[in-house]
Amino acid sequence: MGKPIKVLLTKVGLDGHNWGVLAVASALRDAGMEVIYLGRHRTPEEVAAVAIQEDVDIVGLSSLADGHRVLAPRVVSLLREKGSDIPVILGGFIQPEDVPELKSKGVAEIFGIHSKFGNIVAYIRSNVESRRAQTAP
Repeated sequence: MGKPIKVLLTKVGLDGHNWGVLAVASALRDAGMEVIYLGRHRTPEEVAAVAIQEDVDIVGLSSLADGHRVLAPRVVSLLREKGSDIPVILGGFIQPEDVPELKSKGVAEIFGIHSKFGNIVAYIRSNVESRRAQTAP
């Protein structure tokens, strides 16, 4: 069975709408994952520090404002600067034209506002299981 998947969810920047991220947190908990919800209005520096301190398997950022174009890549960059390869996923209101740039800057996956919870759960499970298998002794 192994240890449960640990996910850090948060809102970065000034975006205060958090219904969606709370619904995702509930779905992930229902799927047996451990969820740390850091809350709203967090800085990329806070997110990266907590992700490393809590030894999470994946970071999920939520955005309903345009700040994701700068803030999500900044979280990825800070994690990499600290020697961490924790994947960062992004959900919310993301313009389709933003997706290629975000992925080129290291965002692992993007889930729009109409994404199904099951698809998010399946992606996280697959990603974490694959990463754990690569590092298993």
